[in-house]
Amino acid sequence: MQNFVMPSSVIRKYYYKPELQILKIVYSSGAVYNYLEVPEEVFDDFRAVFSKGVYLNRNIKPFFKYKKVSDI
Repeated sequence: MQNFVMPSSVIRKYYYKPELQILKIVYSSGAVYNYLEVPEEVFDDFRAVFSKGVYLNRNIKPFFKYKKVSDI
């Protein structure tokens, strides 16, 4: 699983597991969500954009199933 730490007011860090197509988001609040069946191309676009929160809200949340994993 690839791990990415970033400065953001919303997202603390994120991980991507390409073999399972899971995008894990750790929010600044401590909530952890798995976004399921996210193709690698979508993840690559997410990784490339400046505003990850905007991309997540417009291009991932409306189209991919997700579930809360935990709070840290």
